[in-house]
Amino acid sequence: MSSEAMTTDDATIDVGTPACEASPQYRAWQAARRREKVQVLSAQIGLLLLFLALWELAPRMHWVNPMLTSYPSAIWTAFVEMLEGGALGHHVLVTFLEVVISFVIAMALGTAIAIVLWMSPRLERVLDPFLVVMNALPKIALVPIFYIWLGAEGSIYAVAVAVAVFISILMLYTGFRQSDPNKIKLARTLGATRAQLLSKVVLPGNVHTFVATLKANAGLSLVGVIVGEFQASKAGLGYLIVYGSQIFRMDMVMAAIVILGFMSLAIYALIQWFEIRLDKPSNRAAS
Repeated sequence: MSSEAMTTDDATIDVGTPACEASPQYRAWQAARRREKVQVLSAQIGLLLLFLALWELAPRMHWVNPMLTSYPSAIWTAFVEMLEGGALGHHVLVTFLEVVISFVIAMALGTAIAIVLWMSPRLERVLDPFLVVMNALPKIALVPIFYIWLGAEGSIYAVAVAVAVFISILMLYTGFRQSDPNKIKLARTLGATRAQLLSKVVLPGNVHTFVATLKANAGLSLVGVIVGEFQASKAGLGYLIVYGSQIFRMDMVMAAIVILGFMSLAIYALIQWFEIRLDKPSNRAAS
């Protein structure tokens, strides 16, 4: 019997040919996609290197005042000095913990309030204009008030939570309201209570809304913490930025800003990883 085919009473089954083999067109499309990704990544790296080169060159050639702009090599030197002195790790840890705590509080509070508003439409109609006003209010105006009420450390958390919580409420509640109406009608036809609708339809159907809120909240919490540290803090990256500007150490200021950029990137990457992990079960179910 040939290894390419097996004959039975009813049919001939091909066992030597793969069940699914990519066509030449599909392989060409995959290669084009890979080339496009490489080209985009190369362009991004090239732009970054060009920016850093111009930034390094302009102060050294005295096209701009190096005291006002600093330059990458000086920033790296300041970073190494602070790292070797042991102070940088402490400042980064302080800011990181403040961001994480504020982020968790804002997400928990925002989620709870959004659920309460969805459970009670009348309460939502009462509070809606106040939520809109509080979300639009510049939170930096509240910093002196929080400082008087809560002191230096408490005001940092209060500002960070205030910056993030209202947008969390609005995003989550909007997602809850836009849940699939057909699923809600079906659940109501089957006799589901409002609490059952929430747990069985609304919350599972808004996983990606929750992830989008996490992404927005991460950046807002970081902004709120830095604003709070500007007002009153004895440690943290916001403190380093203020202190460096007071003594005209722009290398220190820029080093703190670069670290903030990497911190925000790390938080975003962690949330992105969480979103990919959430999508894997659905992809397996679909396949």
